[in-house]
Amino acid sequence: MLYKIVDRFPEDMIFKETGPLISLYQSTHRYFPDNKQDPIVFKNLLRDIENSLKQKVDSAFIDKIMKPLYEIRRDTDFWNNTLDGLAVMASENKCIVYKLRNPVKDFAVVSNSFHVKPLLQTFQSLENYQLLGLSRENFVLYQGNRYGFQEVEIDPDIPRTMTDVLGDQLSGSHLSHGTYAGAGVSAYHGHVDAKDEIDKDTEKYFRYVDSFVFENYSKQSKLPLILVSLKEHRAKLKSLSNNTYLLEEGINKSIDSLELDEIQKQASAIIETFDFDKMKILADSYAKAEADSLGSSDIAQVAKAAHEGRVKTILLEENKIIPGKICFSTGEIEPCDISSPDCGDILNDMADLVLLNRGDVFVLNSVKMPSTTGIAATYRYK
Repeated sequence: MLYKIVDRFPEDMIFKETGPLISLYQSTHRYFPDNKQDPIVFKNLLRDIENSLKQKVDSAFIDKIMKPLYEIRRDTDFWNNTLDGLAVMASENKCIVYKLRNPVKDFAVVSNSFHVKPLLQTFQSLENYQLLGLSRENFVLYQGNRYGFQEVEIDPDIPRTMTDVLGDQLSGSHLSHGTYAGAGVSAYHGHVDAKDEIDKDTEKYFRYVDSFVFENYSKQSKLPLILVSLKEHRAKLKSLSNNTYLLEEGINKSIDSLELDEIQKQASAIIETFDFDKMKILADSYAKAEADSLGSSDIAQVAKAAHEGRVKTILLEENKIIPGKICFSTGEIEPCDISSPDCGDILNDMADLVLLNRGDVFVLNSVKMPSTTGIAATYRYK
């Protein structure tokens, strides 16, 4: 297969590949008959890409970069297993695909940088979360938003159950016995010992799960993590967790006892409260930073700061496009005609620069934005 389906953002490819680069977004459908139109829409978007490429490169390059996209177009199994949206990022050397749980605007562009704003909304916006279902025997991880959630596929070779994780360290029957000298009587004293051993095993296993989820998922996604578990297990994990993204509020039930709709309903209520608090913190932080000359909504100033790696957090307005490019070697803005195939989006370049320098990027709708320019940034230092 010439393309790879991925579920993490940002992928290293976003920063390492050089142009021309293809970014394609499309809303898709899960069920028949609506999904029958999806390959046709995709084919039309490919035609737009081909026309754009013809203005820039020769036919040999076009054949090479388009080959994995043609494979996707012909893959019947792929189109029978889509979700609500699709994102394809392709370079001369690599092609990655995101299956999205939210609809996106149909869009295809060829540029010298990848168009990432819709992916930011999917993976880093305030409406997204991860959900950890935990028991003493196993765990499962989901990623969701207001449209629903899906299970995160974990490599089958990764230990998941308590037995797999602890192996030889797992206690046996939790029952011990001893023979008292002179009495010739074996006395079993397993009740207290069994509970102690169970508690030790539980703690070891929970520490493993906490570390695994943080290092492999939370650290990269930076998404809030909701814990679904029995009350005593939630308390145990929270007491030992080092995951800074684990929310205080969770769901005190076994995940196996809940219907998916009920999980979605409770998770959405938790995230709604979290989003409101997070939004207030972001707005207050920006207002204070701007007053202290540590923030700005001036596009040229923010572009320069992003180039210098000084942007800590940036807020971008949803669906707003500012035609132009940022010179990544100088931080200067280069205006352009939006009708030109070489013209990009300054806000998208801004997101690329901030992510490249390990800053945080959030995409908000216009009502929630604390500025009118389409951008609001707080700096690490002046």
